[in-house]
Amino acid sequence: MAFKPAKWPRKLRSTEWFGGTSRDHIYHRSWMKNQGLPDDLFDGRPVIGICNTWSQLTPCNAHLRDLAERVKHGIYEAGGFPVEFPVFSTGESTLRPTAMMFRNLASMDVEEAIRGTPLDGVVLLVGCDKTTPSLLMGAASVDIPAIVVTGGPMLNGWFQGERVGSGTHLWKFSEAVKAGEMTQEEFLEAEAAMSRSPGSCNTMGTASTMASMAEALGMALSGNAAIPAVDSRRRVIAHLSGRRIVQMVKNDLKPSDILTREAFENAIRTNGAIGGSTNAVIHLLAIAGRVGIDLSLDDWDKAGRDIPTIVNLMPSGKYLMEEFFYAGGLPVVIKRLGEAGMLNKDAITVSGETMWDQVKDVKNWNEDVILPAEKALTNQGGIAVLKGNLAPNGAVLKPSAASPHLMQHKGRAVVFEDIDDYKAKINDDALDIDETCVMVLKNCGPKGYPGMSEVGNMGLPPKVLKKGITDMVRISDARMSGTAYGTVVLHTSPEAAAGGPLAVVKDGDMIELDVANRTIHLDISEQELSARLAAWKPSHHVPDSGYARLFHDHVQGADTGADFDFLKGCRGSAVPKDSH
Repeated sequence: MAFKPAKWPRKLRSTEWFGGTSRDHIYHRSWMKNQGLPDDLFDGRPVIGICNTWSQLTPCNAHLRDLAERVKHGIYEAGGFPVEFPVFSTGESTLRPTAMMFRNLASMDVEEAIRGTPLDGVVLLVGCDKTTPSLLMGAASVDIPAIVVTGGPMLNGWFQGERVGSGTHLWKFSEAVKAGEMTQEEFLEAEAAMSRSPGSCNTMGTASTMASMAEALGMALSGNAAIPAVDSRRRVIAHLSGRRIVQMVKNDLKPSDILTREAFENAIRTNGAIGGSTNAVIHLLAIAGRVGIDLSLDDWDKAGRDIPTIVNLMPSGKYLMEEFFYAGGLPVVIKRLGEAGMLNKDAITVSGETMWDQVKDVKNWNEDVILPAEKALTNQGGIAVLKGNLAPNGAVLKPSAASPHLMQHKGRAVVFEDIDDYKAKINDDALDIDETCVMVLKNCGPKGYPGMSEVGNMGLPPKVLKKGITDMVRISDARMSGTAYGTVVLHTSPEAAAGGPLAVVKDGDMIELDVANRTIHLDISEQELSARLAAWKPSHHVPDSGYARLFHDHVQGADTGADFDFLKGCRGSAVPKDSH
C-alpha cells in the first residue's frame, strides 16, 4: 500500500481564494486581515483548519480550546497558516433525544464548513462519542488531508476505595440502589467521584473506543487514543499533530489514501482486542460509506470473530483508561495483533509510516492491564453479529460484556412497545417476569426513537435484582452505551418502526439466542410471522417538520451505519465556485 507523496511546492486549494490580485482575491484576503494577519500568511503556504467541537454543553470536549492553541503552535512551526472554526458539537450526556440523532447533521456541518472555506488540510478536534465519527465522516466526504486529535479520557474515579468507571458505575450503582444494596445518600456521594477531571469516559466506552478506532484506522498519530486529558503529553500530541498536518498537505496525503478496506479490517480487529463499544459498528459502517468502501456487518463478524479481548478495562474488565495509557496504550494492542498475524501491517497512516513500523518496537509495561493472549478476558471478543427470523438484516452483541451462561438461552418474551411503556411497567412487582425471561424493547431504532438512543441495556426489574440476579437477555433495536454491560442484543434490523419482525413479537413468545452459532430466533411458524407482519401498522410518532423529519425520512438502518441515504459515497467538488 505504498503512498507516493505529491510534488512540492505546488498550487494549493486555498489559492483559489487568496492567491491573486483580482477583486475576488483581494476581497477574501482583506476581510481576513481585519484580524491582524500579516501579508506573508497569504503567500501560498498551507492553510490549515482546526475543526473544533469545543462546547460547555459537551463536557467531554470542554477543554478543547487549550488543545486548539497547541495545534496552532505546531502549524505555525511547520510553516502553515492555522484558522480555527467551530462545528456542531454532539454532547452525549446532555443532548436530547439522543446525540446519535445529530451525528449526521454534525457530519454535514463539518463537510460543508470544510468544502466552502479556503482550507488545504484540517485537524479534527474531537472527544465525546459522536464527535469523532461525525468529523471523520464529514472530512472523508470532502477528502482533503485530515488528522484526528482527541481530547483524551478523564482520570480514574475513586469511591470508597474502589475504582469508579464513568457510566459503568452509574449503571452499577443505580441497580444497587434498586436492589437495596446501596442507599440514595451513598449514590449522591458517589456522584462527585465519577467525573473528577476534564476529558471523556475513562472506561472503554464509545468515546475511548472511537479514539482507538481513529488510531487503528491510521487517522491519528500513534499513541493518541489513551493519553489522559490532563496529562501534558496530550498537549504534546496536539502540538505534533499541528506540525504533521502541514506535511500531509505538502504530500497530499488524504483520507481516501488511509481509509482503505485494510484499514477498516485493522480497526475491527482492534475493537475486538480492546473490548470496544458496539457503537463502533454503526460509526465505522458510516465512515466506510463516505469513502466508498463496501463494509458490512458480515465483515465485522468475519474480521473480528476470533480476536481475543486482551485489554482489561471496564466494562469488560477491572481497570480504566489511565492504567491503559501507563501500560503502553493502543500501540501495544496493535503490535500484539501484528505478532498474531491479525494486522494488515502495510496500512498507511497519517504519520506517513505503515501501521507496523509505528508499533513494532513498543513495550507492554503492565501485563495485568494488557493481557497475554492466554489470559484473555474472552477468546472470541469483537462483536457477534446475529441473524435469524427476528433479525433478518442482523443484530449485534458484545461477548466481552455478556454473561457466559446466557450466551445460549431460550426464554419467554416480556415485551415493551417503546421506552415509555418500559418505564411504566418495569418497577411494578405485578409484572410477569423472572430471570429466565427475555426482555424485548421495540421502536427505539433510528426511525423509532428517533435517533436510536442508548436504552438497549434496560435496567432489570427490582424484583429480579433483589434475588441477586444481575443480568438477563435483552433484545432491542436500540443502542447501548459503550460503558454498559450485559447480555444485550442490539441494533436489531430492520427496526420495529420500519416493520421489522421485532415489531410483531408478543408477550409469551419464545425466543432463542445462540451466540456461538450467531442466531437469534423467534419460535413461531413462518406462516404466523408472515400473518403478523401483514397485519402490522406503525405506531411510532413521525415528526412533522424540521431536521427531525429529514432524519426520519432519510436515515438508513443500523445494519448499514444509519447514515442518510443521500450522503454515502458522495464527494462532489472540493473547490466550490466563487460567488463574488
